[in-house]
Amino acid sequence: MFLLSIRKVFFVLFCIIISTGTFAQRITVVKRIDNSKHNSYYVSNRSPLTPQYFIKLPVTAIKPGGWLKKQLELQRDGLTGHLGEISIWLTKHDNAWLNKDGKGTYGWEELPYWLKGYGDIAYMLKDPKMLQQTKFWIDAVISNQRVNGDFGPANETKPGRRDLWGNMPMLWCLQSYYEYSNDPRVLALMKKYFKFELNVPDSLFLKDYWENSRGGDNLLSVYWLYNRTGDKWLLDLTRKIDKNTANWRQKDNLPNWHNVNVAQSFREPATYYMQSKNPADLQATYNDFKLIRDIYGQVPGGMFGADENARKGYDDPRQAVETCGMVEQMTSDEFLLQYTGDTFWADNCEDVAFNTFPAAFMPDYKALRYLTAPNMVVSDSKNHAPGINNDGPFLNMNPFSSRCCQHNHSAGWVYYAENSWMATPDNGLAAQLYSDGEVTAKAGNGHPVKIITTTHYPFSETVEFKVITSLPNTFPMYLRIPEWCDNPAIEINGGELKLDAGPGGYIKLNNTWKNGDRITLTLPMHINVRKWTRNKNSVSVNYGPLTYSLKIDEKYVKNTNNKETAVGDAKWQESADPEKWPTYEIYPASAWNYGLILNENEPARSFTVEKEPWPKDNNPFTNAATPIRLMAKGKQIPGWTIDQYGLCGLLPVSPVKTAELITSLTLVPMGGARLRISAFPVAE
Repeated sequence: MFLLSIRKVFFVLFCIIISTGTFAQRITVVKRIDNSKHNSYYVSNRSPLTPQYFIKLPVTAIKPGGWLKKQLELQRDGLTGHLGEISIWLTKHDNAWLNKDGKGTYGWEELPYWLKGYGDIAYMLKDPKMLQQTKFWIDAVISNQRVNGDFGPANETKPGRRDLWGNMPMLWCLQSYYEYSNDPRVLALMKKYFKFELNVPDSLFLKDYWENSRGGDNLLSVYWLYNRTGDKWLLDLTRKIDKNTANWRQKDNLPNWHNVNVAQSFREPATYYMQSKNPADLQATYNDFKLIRDIYGQVPGGMFGADENARKGYDDPRQAVETCGMVEQMTSDEFLLQYTGDTFWADNCEDVAFNTFPAAFMPDYKALRYLTAPNMVVSDSKNHAPGINNDGPFLNMNPFSSRCCQHNHSAGWVYYAENSWMATPDNGLAAQLYSDGEVTAKAGNGHPVKIITTTHYPFSETVEFKVITSLPNTFPMYLRIPEWCDNPAIEINGGELKLDAGPGGYIKLNNTWKNGDRITLTLPMHINVRKWTRNKNSVSVNYGPLTYSLKIDEKYVKNTNNKETAVGDAKWQESADPEKWPTYEIYPASAWNYGLILNENEPARSFTVEKEPWPKDNNPFTNAATPIRLMAKGKQIPGWTIDQYGLCGLLPVSPVKTAELITSLTLVPMGGARLRISAFPVAE
C-alpha cells in the first residue's frame, strides 16, 4: 500500500512536470502579433483593407471593476450623468437634433460629444435612467433622418455649404448603440447618409475648419460600415474623404496647431493607410506625433503644451492642454493600437490616462477645467492671457463653462475601459490596458470565455487573471508588456515560467484553458528619472507608469457665481442650480518653488517609495488617498515665482544655484494632483 502511494505521488509529479514543460514551449514573446489570419467571431477589416492587429470588442463585452468602475460611477453621479440639467445644448426645447428639418437654436457638436460617452457608460454600467435617456436621443436621430439621407442640425457655414462636423461624433454614438442593440436601423441610416455624402460636390465637402481638420473621424465610420456590409461604393467615399481632409502628411508642418485638432486628427493618414497601403501614410501619423512633441511636448504626462493653439516660444511646462485634447489623444491611441499593433500607442494612452486626464476634474467629477498643465500652481477664474493662448477664465473648475470639454470629457474613461481587452486575428484575446474587471468574449472554438482581472494597477505591479469557461478552450492570450518594464514575470496556476522578455511587445500564452486557470503577471516597478534637455534640463520622476508631482497643499474656494466666471460662449438652462453645481478655485497653501536634489551618478537612488493602504472609496486619484508616495530632497528657489500673468513662472535653467537649506519633499502621482509641479528644476 505504501509503495502504491509513492507511485501515485511520482505519477502526479511527472504529470505536473510534463504539463509545465509543454506549456513552457507555448509561451513566447512577440513585438507585434501576427495579423495574417481573420477573426471568426468579431467584425474586422474586409479586403482590400489591410488586416487589423487587434479588433475592438463590443461595449457590452467589458464589465469594469475597481478604480476604473469608480471613475465611471463618479461620472454618472457627477457632471456627465447630470449635464442634461445644466447645458442649454442638451435641452429638449428648440433643439435641432430633435427637428426633422434640422432647424433649432441649439444643435452642433455638444450633444454627440456628450452622448458618445454618456451612452457608452450607460451600456457598460447598465444604468436604467441613462439607458432610457440614451435611447431617447438615438431614436430621435434615426427617426429624423431626411429624405435625401442627411440628418442632424442643418448648419451651413456658407450658403449651400453644409457643415458635417457635428454628424461625425453622432455616427460614433450610433455605432456604439448598434454594438449594444444590433438595431438594423443604424446600418440603414448610415448607408443613406453616406450616399448623401458621396453626392456632395468636392467644392462643398469638408471645407469648414473643424470638419476639414477632423475628416478622419468620418473615415473611421465609413470603414466601420464597409466591414459590416461589404458595399464597395463606400471605398469611393473614403477616397473622397481623404482627398478633402486637411493635409496631415506634411513633413515638418501641421495644417493647424489647435491642440484638439492635432490630438484627434493626426491619426487620419494611418487610418487611410489601411486602404492605400502606402507606407508614407502610416509614417505620416508617427511623424505628426513626434513633431508636436519635439517642439511643445518636452514635458511629462503624454501630451503637449498648446493651451488652445500652440505658439512658437511657448513650450514651458506651464503651457496647458484642453481636457478635450486629452480625450481625443487617448482615443487616437486606442485606434492606432488596433491598426498598427504597436504597443507604443498603448503606452501613450496610459501616460495620458494616469498622469494628465484625472487631474482635469474635481475629485467628485462634478466640475472640470478647460486647461491643465504639467506645472500648474493656481486654478482660478482670472484671465491669464497672453501667458496662455486663451483670453478669459479658463483655469477654474466650472461645470457651467467651456462647452466643448464640458460635453466631450464623458468619453475618456469609458473608451479606455472598452479598449482594455481586444480580440486578435487568431481568435485569441489581448489584455491591453490593465484594470480590475471582467471581459466576456468568444475565443478559440467560439465558446464564450470570461476572464476576471484582479489588480490595483497602475498602483500595483501585480495583475491576476482567472479564466472562467464551462468547456476547455484552446486559444492564445496576449499580455502587453509596458515600455517602462524590462523584466516581467509570469506564473500559471502557481508555477513560475521562464520568460525572456524586455520592454514592449506581448507575452503570448498559447494554451488549452480550463475553468479556474489562473495567471499572475508581475510588472516590477522602479524609479526612472527622465531628463528634458530641451526644456531647461528639467527632470520628471516616474515609478512604473505613474509620473510624480510635488505635493502642494490645495486650498479649494467654493463659488456659486459660476455663471459670472464662465467663458463667453457658455450657455445653460434657466433651471440650472449653481448651488448644486458650484465652481471651485484652487490655490496653493504651501510652497511649490522647489528644485530636486539628485544623486548625479544614480538619480533613482534620490527617492524612496512609501506605500499606504488602498483607499476605501476606490479612488486613488487624490493627494490624500494615493497608495504610493515618493520621498525626496530639494531646495527652494526663491526667484521662481508666480509671474505677471498669474501663472507658474517659467522654469529656471538647471542646475540652479540656491542658498536655501535642503528640505524633505513628498511627491504624489501627477494624475491626482490638481495643483502640481511635474517638471522639476535640479538644484545644486
